[in-house]
Amino acid sequence: MEDPRAESIARVYADAFLNAAATENVADALEEFASFADDVLERNPDFEAVLLSGMVGRDEKVALINKVIGPYGSPLFTNFLRVLARHDRLELLPLILRESQRLQELRMGRRRVQLRAARPLGPAELEQIRTQLAASLPFEPVLEVQEDSKLLGGLVIRVGDTVYDSSLRTRLKQLRSRLRERSLHEIQSGRDRFSHPEGD
Repeated sequence: MEDPRAESIARVYADAFLNAAATENVADALEEFASFADDVLERNPDFEAVLLSGMVGRDEKVALINKVIGPYGSPLFTNFLRVLARHDRLELLPLILRESQRLQELRMGRRRVQLRAARPLGPAELEQIRTQLAASLPFEPVLEVQEDSKLLGGLVIRVGDTVYDSSLRTRLKQLRSRLRERSLHEIQSGRDRFSHPEGD
């Protein structure tokens, strides 16, 4: 589970990052942020460990950012990293990136929709699902797809706190419940007939 307080702090920095980037090209700023996470941190775990470590001082981290990132990064992004270093928030970089992407989607009238499927879905199927969702939702859906073999078949779609479950497992469970209710009803009806025979 994510720490709600960490998510809240990350959201504040993400909002500040997007606001600063608004005077420039936000798409480029987010692309640079994502590229830094994927192409620099992920591919250089030793550098990531030092940059995100709580054992390395703020001034040392700022100096490292100036030396390693400053010559290559944009002034906006490099300064953003310096701010995070000075406030001991660099460890929140993955959360801040995720929140930045989510907030930017919201600003553009988009929202993430989690989609769980029992099998891999092809591009045509995903586009059909996205089109159907877009027609019924007040925003443009951005699909996050996850394969889940436990579903047996069908889909589970989550929009915020609302879950739409059309999975085969759920349908079978509902069918068993209805059959059980029908059996109990028939048993009770039989008892009633026997307890009140005709002619009494």
